[in-house]
Amino acid sequence: VASDKGLVVGRISFFEDGDFIDCTKMGVGGKAIPPYIDKIENIQSDAEFILLVEKEAAYMRMAEDRFYQRYPCIVITAKGQPDVASRMFLSRIASELQIPVLALVDSDPYGLKILSVYMSGSKNMSYDSASLTTPDIKWLGLRPSDLNKYDLPDQCRLKMTDNDIKTGKELLQESFIMKNPEWMKELQKMVKTKEKAEIQALSSFGFQYITEEYLPRKLREGDWI
Repeated sequence: VASDKGLVVGRISFFEDGDFIDCTKMGVGGKAIPPYIDKIENIQSDAEFILLVEKEAAYMRMAEDRFYQRYPCIVITAKGQPDVASRMFLSRIASELQIPVLALVDSDPYGLKILSVYMSGSKNMSYDSASLTTPDIKWLGLRPSDLNKYDLPDQCRLKMTDNDIKTGKELLQESFIMKNPEWMKELQKMVKTKEKAEIQALSSFGFQYITEEYLPRKLREGDWI
């Protein structure tokens, strides 16, 4: 049996094996994403977008601040490298609800690799069916250009390792990056400046900065690519 790895909170409800689940009323941390997606039916939502979050800490910040009440959305995390259940769940709700998926990942090559697994599947699975993939994910943040735009202090910027730079250069050859000129530009900037930053770096401005300042500004400006 797949273990519960992913979490979902916010404006979505469904029946899971006959039980009614409302993800605005599942306690602070939200609901574990069910391992059996075929047992989910009658998905209802008034969300305008899905916020896909790499790190559990950032997810918990949004859940605790009930970010989805101010901005009608569904917040999902798979706590890093996504498992099959989380990928299927995202794919299913994105296609059924027909709303955009905005991603919040670390500004490093690993964050982009995680997005590539959601978008086109994992390298070690020779084929990943459509039910597992969500091809059109928008990169909301944290992007290399955000580091200066949001005046991220030097102590929050990390020097990329040789391995990071190597991975970054390899990603420049990947089709999911090459087909999006704006993603190419951001990744080229990352490799050139040799700087990376984690989502958590934003909390150097205050623990609610991400939900009170960063995300509202991003959404107001439509700043995703």
